[in-house]
Amino acid sequence: MNDKKTSVYAGLDIAKASLQLHLQSKSYDLPNTPEGHAQLIKRLAAIPGGHVICEATGGYERAVVAALHAAALPVSVLNPARVRQFARASGELAKTDPIDAAMLTAFGQAFTPQPTPPRTVTEIKLAALVTRRAQLIEMRVAEAQRADTCADADLCKLFTAWLAHLEKQITKVEALVEALLKEQTPLAAQVQRLDDIMGVGRLTAVMVLATLPELGTLNRRQAAALAGLCPYNRDSGQWAGKRCISGGRAEVRRALYMAALSASRSNHLLKPFYDRLIAAGKPAKVALIAVMRKLVVLMNHLLKNLNFSLAH
Repeated sequence: MNDKKTSVYAGLDIAKASLQLHLQSKSYDLPNTPEGHAQLIKRLAAIPGGHVICEATGGYERAVVAALHAAALPVSVLNPARVRQFARASGELAKTDPIDAAMLTAFGQAFTPQPTPPRTVTEIKLAALVTRRAQLIEMRVAEAQRADTCADADLCKLFTAWLAHLEKQITKVEALVEALLKEQTPLAAQVQRLDDIMGVGRLTAVMVLATLPELGTLNRRQAAALAGLCPYNRDSGQWAGKRCISGGRAEVRRALYMAALSASRSNHLLKPFYDRLIAAGKPAKVALIAVMRKLVVLMNHLLKNLNFSLAH
C-alpha cells in the first residue's frame, strides 16, 4: 500500500491533443505531445513523492504513460468507470477536464492505488497485433453479412475483392505475431504451454497473454477477478440474490469463451466438471462461465510454474 503521507497525488486528465494536470490544488494545461510530456515531467520532478493518477483512454494515454515510466515517476492507470462512480459518490455531477483532473487527485488520496507497472516493448507490440486482428475479424464479419444481402452484381464484385483483402490483412497480422514469437523465446514458451491445454488453441493462447500479461504472477482469485470471472455476492438481510460476475477485462473473456466451449466437450478435467454442473441443474451459461474461471486459474498456475522453471 502506498503511503498517504509521502505521496503527492497529481490528477492527469488525458485527451487526444491536451493534458489537464491537477497538482497541489493548481491546474495546468499542457499539450499531449513530447514537449508537453517533458513539461509534465519537469513539474512532477520538482515535487518529492509525486504520483500521477490517470485513466485508460483507449490509447491516448500510452505515450505520456511511457514517458512517465521512462522518467521513473509512478503512475496509476485506472478504469474510467471507477473514477466516474467515485465522482458521483462525491456529489460531483458536472464533467469538465479541470474537474476530472481534480477528481483523479481526490481518488488517489482516497484509495492510494498501486502504480501501474511499465509494459515491455514485446507486450505492447503483441497487444497491438492482437487488437488489430480482432478489428479486422470484426470488419470481415460485418462486411460478409452485408455481402449476403447485396443484390447488385457490381457491388457484389466489390464485396468479393474487399473480403479477400481483409483475409490477406488478417493473414499478414498473424504472420507478424508468429515472427514476434520466433524473436521472443520466453513468450513463445508461454504460448506453447497454454496451447498444450486441451481446448486452447495457439491464437487463443496469444490473445490471453496479450490481454492479461500479468498471468503467471497472480493468485487464483486475482486471476479470476482480472478476467472478470469472479462471482460476487448480492445479499441483503434475509434476501439472498444471485451471485454474478462483474468487472474485469472483457477482451480476456472473449478470448476464453470459445476455449471454454471446446474444453467443456473435450478436456479430460474440465468436461467432467462441466457435466457435473449441468447434472446439478446449473444453466449452461453459468456452467460455461465456471469452466472459463477454471481455465484462467489453470493458465495462471501453469505459467507460474513455467516462469519458475525458466528462472532456475
